[in-house]
Amino acid sequence: MVIDFEHQNEVCVLRLKGRFVTGADLDYVRTKTDDIKSHNCARMLVDLRELTAIGSMGIGFLVGLYASVMKSAGGRYVLVDPTPRVREALHLTRLTTVIPMAADVAWGLTALRGNRRGVGICRRATR
Repeated sequence: MVIDFEHQNEVCVLRLKGRFVTGADLDYVRTKTDDIKSHNCARMLVDLRELTAIGSMGIGFLVGLYASVMKSAGGRYVLVDPTPRVREALHLTRLTTVIPMAADVAWGLTALRGNRRGVGICRRATR
């Protein structure tokens, strides 16, 4: 599992790659989580295109960052283009009813830079 993080203008972009499941390097995840939260991101795009599997550890990571971002004034958070397997896990946990999703990075960035907040700022990703 790889967690890449960068700033693009006013948006924090997080790219998850590989398998984010129980048994992943906990110290690595904690360090990355602390680093990401230290940037006090108010707008975050989470690119899931290269995430092949997600378990409870990954779900907890996404929810923790979502809660952190949404506490910020004007906080916005969007998940982008999950693979079918990851989308199924997000659906089973009902996160798709809480966290906005976008079909691609361009649409996700557009939604984050808009003036609306919360669920429904993006169309649902479909494959």
